[in-house]
Amino acid sequence: MAGRGYPELLDLSLTAVTRLIKRRDVSPVEVVDATLARIASVNPMLCAYISVFEEQARQVARAAEMLIMAGHDLGPLHGVPIALKDNLATKGQRTTAGSKILADWLPAQDATVASRLRRAGAVFVGKLNMHEFAWGGTSDNPHYGAVRNPWNTDRFPAGSSGGSGAAVAARACFGAIGTDTGGSIRLPSAVNGIVGLRPTYGRVSNHGIVPLAWSMDTAGPMARTVADCALMFGAFAGHDPADPASANVATHDYLSRLDDGIAGLRIGIVPGYFFHHLQPPVHAAVMAALKTLEDAGAEVVEVPIENIHGNISAQLTIESTEPSTYHQRWLRERPQDFGADVRTLLEVGEMLLATHYLQAQRYRSLLRREFLEAFKKVDLFLCPTLPFTATPVGATKVVIENGVEEEMLSAIMQYTGVPSLTGLPALAVPCGFDGDGLPVGMQLIGKPFDEATLFRVGAAYQALTGFHLKAPAI
Repeated sequence: MAGRGYPELLDLSLTAVTRLIKRRDVSPVEVVDATLARIASVNPMLCAYISVFEEQARQVARAAEMLIMAGHDLGPLHGVPIALKDNLATKGQRTTAGSKILADWLPAQDATVASRLRRAGAVFVGKLNMHEFAWGGTSDNPHYGAVRNPWNTDRFPAGSSGGSGAAVAARACFGAIGTDTGGSIRLPSAVNGIVGLRPTYGRVSNHGIVPLAWSMDTAGPMARTVADCALMFGAFAGHDPADPASANVATHDYLSRLDDGIAGLRIGIVPGYFFHHLQPPVHAAVMAALKTLEDAGAEVVEVPIENIHGNISAQLTIESTEPSTYHQRWLRERPQDFGADVRTLLEVGEMLLATHYLQAQRYRSLLRREFLEAFKKVDLFLCPTLPFTATPVGATKVVIENGVEEEMLSAIMQYTGVPSLTGLPALAVPCGFDGDGLPVGMQLIGKPFDEATLFRVGAAYQALTGFHLKAPAI
């Protein structure tokens, strides 16, 4: 096979690398070796990986090369280096969920997402750092180190899939899997300048994934382009009888409509909420993105959502009580083994009343009905992913406007909580940078099981802009 040099190879998108491998222009061994070299180079600075599967990845890559040379194609990800957030079980390989409690856990089988990616030909190069048990938005992990943002290593990568976001942005894998409860795929995607999808609740199996809040948890792809995410998503989305919450709804060819354009599509914005309480660079970048899509033929429609302002309170209630239920035994038997921030959140969750939880679930149903009604007028919604850019590592508060400090956890969920509560799909797409060179992201929110339209709009935007082509200088 003809070869390419490192780091030139790593600057290619996942979809470009898959084409080169299938054409035998580059070997899976070369791609994996380049990725492992990049991990060795940047991980001491970023702390993005908890485990690196160096020898196993090389063995799988050699096997993938032999198969492709013999004319056998395993699938859309044949020979491509992928990394997994460390709350996805991998058979016989340490799966920590970013915790001390599971530091030595060796699962007996793969999570469904992992097994489907293996069948599609992916080569797992390692497991990614995260906020402990996915309960937090900073990825400041007390057990495995604080993950850092490759655009500025003094800044945070958001969370809880911070290792996934940092690794993809730093070219330390071609794609990654994250999990998202309150925004844990979309937030790291925004502040690391990559693309990330939170699928419709039930579209992706949660079997074999350590839960946070099971009525909102889902897994999704994180990559540098919309097309990369669409390719990965098609490899693992779909019904799974092993997951009781899995939806038996047909999937699509998520690549087939990426070039259809967006002329005539109606993009909704919620007045009085979607473009309020933002840092100025975020406001400017997302408004410019909206104008780009409008100039490309989309129609922008204001659609009021009467009860949208209660979403943060409801989300924090559900995302407090459900994790406390799951961790109840460990919290009593091994409280000292939790990080201080996570232990506090779990203790707070136990203090909430059943009436608080049930009222939050009632609100959740109301908000979903309002959005489903609104989708009669629009095809998707657009808003910022989060109202600020990356804050310093270790910060627990953030200033959004007027010099007022706010608690990070609630501020970070201002926009991502809406799809989380309603179960709607949402795609985070990079749309600019602030004055310090830190990425800004926008969020596209779609109809249930209509991830294809989100990919279509995101791809149209990336065809007109170049934000996704920029790389951090690390």
